[in-house]
Amino acid sequence: MLFCRVVIWQLFCCTLFMKKYQAASHDTGVVAYETGEDNIRVKFRDGSVYIYTNQSAGPAAIAEMKTLAKKGTGLTTYINQHVRDHYQTRLK
Repeated sequence: MLFCRVVIWQLFCCTLFMKKYQAASHDTGVVAYETGEDNIRVKFRDGSVYIYTNQSAGPAAIAEMKTLAKKGTGLTTYINQHVRDHYQTRLK
């Protein structure tokens, strides 16, 4: 039971300050994101949140993901083609 509470709390805190992903296409899988110094948290349409870090995906990939997130274009495609399974943590 305690584990479930911790996971729910992490998910709540993780999504509280996320920015809406401003993609022109409504077909995008990404709906929100939050950037940190060496990571990016990405929330998908199904409610799942993935945390990608410099350690898990590489600094160049994290930098590119941050750029795409801020532009509001290409993030879903980039994740699918380059870093799909290179996340550190999956919440939900």
